[in-house]
Amino acid sequence: MTTTYVFTDFGSAEHEQFFEGPTPEPGPGQLLIDVRAAGVNPYDWKLRSGLFGRKAKLPRAMGVEAAGVVRAVGPDVEGFPVGTEVVGTVAKGFGGYADQTVLRAAATVEKPAALSFTDAAVMPVAGVTAYDGTHQIELERGQTLVILGAGGGVGTIATQIGGVHKFNVIGVAGESKQDYLRGLGATPVVYGPGLADRLRAASSGTIDLVLDLVGGDSLRAALEVVSADRIITTVDSGAVAEHGVLELQHDPEALKKIVDVASYGLIDPQVTVVPLAEAGRAVAEVEGGHSTGNIVLVP
Repeated sequence: MTTTYVFTDFGSAEHEQFFEGPTPEPGPGQLLIDVRAAGVNPYDWKLRSGLFGRKAKLPRAMGVEAAGVVRAVGPDVEGFPVGTEVVGTVAKGFGGYADQTVLRAAATVEKPAALSFTDAAVMPVAGVTAYDGTHQIELERGQTLVILGAGGGVGTIATQIGGVHKFNVIGVAGESKQDYLRGLGATPVVYGPGLADRLRAASSGTIDLVLDLVGGDSLRAALEVVSADRIITTVDSGAVAEHGVLELQHDPEALKKIVDVASYGLIDPQVTVVPLAEAGRAVAEVEGGHSTGNIVLVP
C-alpha cells in the first residue's frame, strides 16, 4: 500500500487529505521510486484552487517533484537500474507527496552522491526555473539582475546563481525577508508603492535583466525602469500579451545542469524539512507566501 496526499475537490485546503491505495506500477517511460523527499511549490495549491481549470480527475495527487530510490522500472526504460538514487518530475496522475510515486524517466536524472535527497527534491521545479530564468538572456560579470519574488524557492536559487556568476543581484521581497536576502548576497528592495524609484536607486539607473516570479503590480513597476525585452516572467501571461514581456523558455538539459551545480556546493536551496504527515501545514505556508527558501516533505 502507498500513502499519498491528495485533494478531493477544487477550492480551499479543506479538500486536502491522505489517501491509501495500492502500490503503483510504472508504465512505459516511467520509474517507481521510494520517495525520500518531495518539494512543495505554489503550483500545488494553485492546482487545488482551480486556477488551472477544474477538469482534472479527482481525487488528484499533490506534488510535482520528488527524489528517491528506484524500486521498479517500466517498459523501455534504460539507465535507471533498481536501487539508483534519482530526482525528477512525477508522471501524470501521480504525486510527490507520498511514500512511493512514479516519475517520468525523460524528466529524471541520477542524484549525485554529494547532493542530499532534500536539496535534490527542489531541483526539478525551483532549481530548473531559476536556472532557465538566469540563462535565457546571458549576462556578463558585473551586470545587474533584478529578481521579483527573490525570497521564495525559485528566487533563493536564482539569487545564488547570480552570485556565482558575479552579477549585481537586486532582490525584491516583503519587509520580513530583507535580512534574508542580504544573507544570500543580494541588495534587498521592498515591494509596494514607489518600487520603480527604489529599483532606480538600488541599480543606479541601470538594470540588465529582470526575472519576474510574482507578476502584477511589481512587474508593471519594473516596466517603468527597464524595457519589456529585458524582462522574463514565469507567471504573468497578461504582461506577455500586453507589454511584450518575455515568457520563460525551458532548456531541456536544465535539470542535469542545476543538479550538478548544487552537487558542487555552489548553491544552497535553503530547505526547510517538514514531515509528510504535516503536508497540509507545508502547503499552507507556501500558499500564505510567508515562507523563505524551499519547503520539502519527507516520509
